Amino acid sequence: MEDLYQIGTIGFIKSIKRFDTSFDVKLSTYAVPYILGEIKRFIRDDGSVKISRSIKELAGKIKEIQTRYLAEKGQEITIMQIAKELKISKEEVAVAMDSLNPVVSIYDQTYSNDEGSISIIDKIKSNTDEAEQIANRISIRNMISSLNEREKQIILLRYYKNNTQSQVAKILGISQVQVSRIEKKILERMKLKMVNL
Repeated sequence: MEDLYQIGTIGFIKSIKRFDTSFDVKLSTYAVPYILGEIKRFIRDDGSVKISRSIKELAGKIKEIQTRYLAEKGQEITIMQIAKELKISKEEVAVAMDSLNPVVSIYDQTYSNDEGSISIIDKIKSNTDEAEQIANRISIRNMISSLNEREKQIILLRYYKNNTQSQVAKILGISQVQVSRIEKKILERMKLKMVNL
């Protein structure tokens, strides 16, 4: 609503600048079409990707040529033929034709079945080695499960619940120095195990 109000205000300012007081017309009568025009233009042109008016006009001409050619010849016209007819490069034709395609969100579903759905973002390859990450998580989980109860609590409170050593000490009823020593010993043991894997 705020955007529409601002766009309407721009239309109103334009109408004031162009208003001719010599005509026997009220400003409101003159301003309303300007305000509506600005709002309509904003709604029409407010796509997620901005496309210049010249490209839109070219895309419209191409669409007309494609429709006419299909009706006359019964087959699709090539990009080269369109370029020749409009006396422009094939790249300009491709850009204009591409501007007609709808914008696709990376979160749009491309496939779905009983087990779930897959979106475009799911298909994008990440730069991280996921297999290595999974192997590391499994190794860490196995190492944590081999700790005694107090050691497990310290690691979980420190690295999974993000508590400070002082907070862990309060929870377990021991000193911060004891937490520090136990944590250091656990981490050294875990590092050794990781190296030997």
